[in-house]
Amino acid sequence: MANLVLSNADIIEPLFEIAFIIDDPISSRACWVLEFTAKEHLPYIFPYLDTFTNNIGKVHLQPSIRPMAKICEYLIKSYFSKSTNTTQTALTNKHLERITTACFDWLIGEHKVAAQAYSMTSLLFLGKKFDWILPELKMILEKNYTNGSAAYKARARLTLAKIK
Repeated sequence: MANLVLSNADIIEPLFEIAFIIDDPISSRACWVLEFTAKEHLPYIFPYLDTFTNNIGKVHLQPSIRPMAKICEYLIKSYFSKSTNTTQTALTNKHLERITTACFDWLIGEHKVAAQAYSMTSLLFLGKKFDWILPELKMILEKNYTNGSAAYKARARLTLAKIK
């Protein structure tokens, strides 16, 4: 399906519509396809950044949250790339703020480690732009460290080391 999207970008808009039917399990499959599409050709989702950032916080099915968090990570890593790219002009401060909010929600909430790990990475980069993020991120990671899984602790250790 993702290969079909890569050959026909017109399919992306209906995919976003399906992805944000948040109570339908089929939405998770749309999210997975969007994740693969973003991985292969991130600019395909640029026309839908308003839709994406306005709705990611509403997603609540676990199989949908992970790919949405991964798309956020792709966007943020690209935005903070040292080489100039189109993501840097496509993402606005409003988009970045919405992604920040969603990532903090995923990090704080009862979510699987993958979504939390992607959120940690995104927030670490976003801390370069918004100075209030890193102290908040550090506090959350230190507070949740003792109760986290081995995978959570490993990613938290890496993130905390980069913050210091």
